[in-house]
Amino acid sequence: MFLPFFDQLRRGGVPVSLREYLSFLDAMQAGLATYDIDAFYFLARTCMVKDERNLDKFDRAFAATFEGLEAISPEDVLNAVDIPQDWLEKMAEKHLTPEEKAEIDALGGFDALMKTLKERLKDQKGRHQGGNKWIGTAGTSPFGAYGYNPEGVRIGQDESRHQRAVKVWDKREFRNLDDTVEIGTRNIKVALKRLRRWARDGATDELDLDGTIRATAENGYLDVQTRPERRNAVKVLLFLDVGGSMDPHIKLVEELFSAAKSEFKHLEHYYFHNCLYEGVWRDNRRRWNAQVPTWEVLRTYGPDYKCIFVGDASMSPYEVAYPGGANEHWNAESGDVWLRRARDQWPSHLWINPLDERYWRYTQSVQMIQSIFGEDRMVPMTLSGIERGMKVLT
Repeated sequence: MFLPFFDQLRRGGVPVSLREYLSFLDAMQAGLATYDIDAFYFLARTCMVKDERNLDKFDRAFAATFEGLEAISPEDVLNAVDIPQDWLEKMAEKHLTPEEKAEIDALGGFDALMKTLKERLKDQKGRHQGGNKWIGTAGTSPFGAYGYNPEGVRIGQDESRHQRAVKVWDKREFRNLDDTVEIGTRNIKVALKRLRRWARDGATDELDLDGTIRATAENGYLDVQTRPERRNAVKVLLFLDVGGSMDPHIKLVEELFSAAKSEFKHLEHYYFHNCLYEGVWRDNRRRWNAQVPTWEVLRTYGPDYKCIFVGDASMSPYEVAYPGGANEHWNAESGDVWLRRARDQWPSHLWINPLDERYWRYTQSVQMIQSIFGEDRMVPMTLSGIERGMKVLT
């Protein structure tokens, strides 16, 4: 019965496996989401979405499969309410208090409630607002929305107001999340996690549970074992472009920098402007009087470092190609020469570009730097782009 839903998820780009689908069916068979659209939605999402970047795709597939729940016509309701008595009794047991069930029984019970709903749907031909009989809004009828009745059926209302409806027909709206638009420090951390090489070093201050159990069993007494904490041993050298055309991207670069500092224990960073030349700096307030020679950086950090440049690569082509082309000082050697030295020193290198990828081909300097680094080694600063870059670096 849910095969169309599974197919819609696959066609919508949600990487759901057959095992996950079978787990969802097992959960449904166990009655974890019986007669509750909210529970059904969250159960399906929990079973079949393993990456938060696919939430938007899941929501769209869910809406496409179960289209119509949010726009139910009176005729649809007429057909939908013809349901077995035991279903209604289960709903009552699950959602109603003893006082509410006693009140409904006193007024004729579920049979009378549903029978009256059918009759009024047959008689009513148009929209109705107010009053205490017809199906509409802002009234005291048992059927409708935005009104009040001690027992009723809510139709077309986006949320409960008095928590008194027997059956809820709510419009479902889902928040949009996507890996190309929703980017933040937390999500960047998720993308950076692909660049990992675990190692244990330092003080033995972490409990080794498996080792403790094994040693205790071998020695016949409690023998507590400790070990160094496992850390990400990847070494990262980060070059950050600042000023000029990078100003609109400050917030995005700050989020990337914050995520990188949190994720990588061995992280070194330097700033540059537009292109790499003979000097870089660690503090932008001292960029003119406390520069570090680029040659010193090249000699300090070995080829085991992962080198990442972050910049929009948008500048005059002369800044890349010619000596003296820099716009703030006289550079004895071209930016092209320094970029190639960095590329050769750190074979595992990457350029992350916050400029929209659609505009890269219209900027000559972007194409020049892309040619120096390699076409697959310049990626956009989106979650999918960062994730692609981490795969290149591994």
